Amino acid sequence: MRLIRPFPGLRPVPEHAADVVAPPYDVLNSEEARERARGRPWSFLHISKPEIDLPPQTDPHDPAVYAKGAENLRRMLEAGILCQDERPCYYLYRLEMNGHVQTGLVAVASVEAYERGLIKRHEFTRPDKEDDRVRQIDALNAQTGPVFLTYRHRPEIDSVVQALTRREPDYDLVADDGVRHTLWAICEPDDVASLDRAFAQVDTMYIADGHHRSAAAARVAAMRRAANPAHTGEEPYNWFQVVVFPDNQMKILDYNRVVRDLNGLDTGGFLARVREAFEVEPSEVPVRPARPGEFGMYLDGHWYRLRIRPERAPSDDPVGRLDVSLLQNNLIGPVLGITDPRRDQRIDFVGGIRGLEELVRRVDSGEMKVAFSLYPTSLEQLMAVADAGEVMPPKSTWFEPKLADGLVSHVLGELPGSGRE
Repeated sequence: MRLIRPFPGLRPVPEHAADVVAPPYDVLNSEEARERARGRPWSFLHISKPEIDLPPQTDPHDPAVYAKGAENLRRMLEAGILCQDERPCYYLYRLEMNGHVQTGLVAVASVEAYERGLIKRHEFTRPDKEDDRVRQIDALNAQTGPVFLTYRHRPEIDSVVQALTRREPDYDLVADDGVRHTLWAICEPDDVASLDRAFAQVDTMYIADGHHRSAAAARVAAMRRAANPAHTGEEPYNWFQVVVFPDNQMKILDYNRVVRDLNGLDTGGFLARVREAFEVEPSEVPVRPARPGEFGMYLDGHWYRLRIRPERAPSDDPVGRLDVSLLQNNLIGPVLGITDPRRDQRIDFVGGIRGLEELVRRVDSGEMKVAFSLYPTSLEQLMAVADAGEVMPPKSTWFEPKLADGLVSHVLGELPGSGRE
């Protein structure tokens, strides 16, 4: 079945693209978003994080927040900052950060394909986060945060993308975090058809990031399907917005751990327990693991290099052999007593983009007692888990660079105050 198709995107007029583009809604808290949007009336944060325009004590899940998002979308439409394309288009989207370049396709993906497992997931979702996205989609009647997908790369797709991106882009801008965002709108029927043909051979895609957005889109589709006696399957709500990148261009960083205490152990007793499953070697320099099965540990102002003992590493379990699982199952769970890292408040997670110095800072400040640096999960490991129908531990992958919000959105029907379908 067809996994993706073009759509008439809602996007900023070119002269305001730099004013609109914003970080993803889920990488900033409300105060950070409020500061980033200060003095920027057209920042997409006013739509994706609308609590920034309400009193600071406002609950981000209050109905007034979603209503404010719709009001802000209406304001940007009326001001001519955002405009919807008149015909279905694909959009080619290039990200550049610190010399790394990746180019993907902005499209909409089939909810049915997602429900049938042709768009594969590898994480559990939380109902409260799903509920938040459902309310946001319903309030805006649009999907404003794309789901990050990947596929096994194919030379024929690469050649089509390379040809189309030789043209002048519609947007080419550098965001305030230094990431360059370049976008081409591909709307001519012949060009759309060439991308359709190139992607027709891709029969499986994988969610890299955006499990809650995918699940919320499926819930919205189910609700609207049930409420529509004339449902045909062609309605926009049957599709959700994605950006699809080839696997050989993706970049996964480490996702590190910090823990508040040693579970009642003193330093000597803790190190003795760690040595049951790991070889432990003091290090004079910060430890960034160089290979799978190797970990850094920062404790009491000192770095250690840990290596999992071979008998502790399963070879035939795609989830159990992940480094995040090895650390959880052999140290964080049995030694530190954190059996549910998804909910336990004693553990926190630090994206590799923040560097090892952030681990040192969190421990030296006294906020945390011990920190662990990990070797990044590979995309091959992610796909193996998804292919096996398994689920990865929480906080297993940190993708960089992040997709921007606001460059393209998927409209499901009449927009707030637009008067158009």
